[in-house]
Amino acid sequence: MSALRKWLDIRTGLAEPVRTSAAGHRVPRDLVLAFYTLRMVAFVAIVVQIITGIVLLFYYVPQHQYAFKSVQVIMDQVPYGWLFRLIHVVGSNLLVTVVLLHMTTAFFLGSYKKPHEFTWVAGAFLLLTVMALCLSGYLLPWSQLSYWAITVLTDVPTAFPVVGKFITQALRGVSGPVSDATLRRFFALHVGLLPLLLILLLVLHDGVPAHLRYRRRRGGEPVISTEAVAVALYFIAMFSIIAFFPGLFLPHDAHVPADPLKTPLHIRPEWYFRAPYEILKLIPSKFLGIAVQLVLVAVFICWPYLDRSRERNILKRPLMLAVFLATITAWIVLTIRGTY
Repeated sequence: MSALRKWLDIRTGLAEPVRTSAAGHRVPRDLVLAFYTLRMVAFVAIVVQIITGIVLLFYYVPQHQYAFKSVQVIMDQVPYGWLFRLIHVVGSNLLVTVVLLHMTTAFFLGSYKKPHEFTWVAGAFLLLTVMALCLSGYLLPWSQLSYWAITVLTDVPTAFPVVGKFITQALRGVSGPVSDATLRRFFALHVGLLPLLLILLLVLHDGVPAHLRYRRRRGGEPVISTEAVAVALYFIAMFSIIAFFPGLFLPHDAHVPADPLKTPLHIRPEWYFRAPYEILKLIPSKFLGIAVQLVLVAVFICWPYLDRSRERNILKRPLMLAVFLATITAWIVLTIRGTY
């Protein structure tokens, strides 16, 4: 191994940059757990999704007559197909969780302030792209759960006058209900356009090496060792869910083929869309509910340019801390309300 490392270093010259930016770079303990580790975990989670998605593509058939059957073949007949599918399903939910935690932590630490405004904007679009990937992949199993959840979600834009029906038709591919055209469209988005967009945003978000963003300090923890622990915890969480709670993200309706003529009694979007969906139900006007959420998303993306305070420590800004805690509490309450 020593000879191989020397051979590679002579031809690539990567040994010193790797040592300096990883093992040789230390950061304060408060930043390690709150910032650095989540970014690496998110990156590993994305790689896991890409690898398992490619494996599933070998057996999945993106046609409504065969989509559900091909998923059942993966689960029941392909060697370890059930494992790859569960990793992909559980991994998508963990990826959303990690990215949400990463953005929340970055906000709490004030990491969006000058000169890192663009990093925040890229991260916000990265979060939206991850959620769009999960949404587009949700329809692919062509189950009762996925069919009717996508039916409800793609019907939301119809609240807008003039352009609403056009947006819904563009999403579904037809002027009528969710159909085979919708499945093909969502499949193309899931495996073609959105992964490319995700990689582009990932490069823009992490284009500046972490060791250049934060000045070196004596002491602290080496980044690479703490990130390794965080990644290990991520895999422990994933395989614990797969082993002990395999139906956590695959309820009963996820194992029933889609039936456009039979509407299930309890259909709701995935947990990361339940808070916005509850807002739509709480606001009497559907149009006003969507408009409010679009404004909130715009504020979220542009927040570094709206917050002009130079103070980074949110603990020294009582009003901002109150808004931060109230937002998180409201999100959790609405998600629980949408679940039960």
